[in-house]
Amino acid sequence: MILHFHFVKVKDQAYLIAFGNHLKKILNDKGLSPDDVATFANIETKQVYRAINAERSITISTLQAIAKGLEVHPKKLLDFEFDS
Repeated sequence: MILHFHFVKVKDQAYLIAFGNHLKKILNDKGLSPDDVATFANIETKQVYRAINAERSITISTLQAIAKGLEVHPKKLLDFEFDS
């Protein structure tokens, strides 16, 4: 059996956490749950939770789907403060 481990650099993890917090704020502002967004976006709920919880970096297509589910432009999801 071969095990594959994915390690995220600390700097990248901090960005993912900031993104997740921003996404959580947008959800709260719109009064939506991750389940709602996943349903509207036609994606698996776990994809939204993974983004919120900074479990892994999402793809551009997932970003687009989440934006669609939130009824916002994708650039709104990337418009947050982060020290790089």
